Amino acid sequence: MRIGEVAERTGVSVRAVRYYEQQGLLTATRTAGGQRRYPDDAVTRVELIQQLYAAGLSSATIRDLLPYVDAQVSTPASRARLRAERARLDQHITALHQARDRLDALIDLTEQPNEHCPVVLTEEPALPAR
Repeated sequence: MRIGEVAERTGVSVRAVRYYEQQGLLTATRTAGGQRRYPDDAVTRVELIQQLYAAGLSSATIRDLLPYVDAQVSTPASRARLRAERARLDQHITALHQARDRLDALIDLTEQPNEHCPVVLTEEPALPAR
C-alpha cells in the first residue's frame, strides 16, 4: 500500500505517516523506484498509534510498547510501563485542575469591585491607537 493510501484511509497526513516511520513506529519497504510500500496492516497500526498518542503517550513510549503489542503478550514490564504512563497523566490532570481553579478564582476576583480595583467595566474601553 502506498503512503498516500495509508494516509487517506487513516485520516492522517502523509507527513504524519513519514514521521511514524522515522520514529520506528511503522515500517515500509521501498520499491525499485524508491517509493514506500506499507504492509496491509499499516492502517490498523496507524490507528493504534493515533489512539496511543491521544492517550498522551510519547513516540518513545509507543515504540517501547509496540513489540508487546506485536507479540500479543502482556508482561509485568509492559504493564508497569502502562501504569507509569497513567500515573504521569494523573499528575498532569491534577496540575491542570489546579490551574483551572486558580483561573476561576481570578475570574471571580475581577468580577466584583474591591478596594484595590473599585471599577468593574461591563464593556471594553476604547484603547488609544498605537
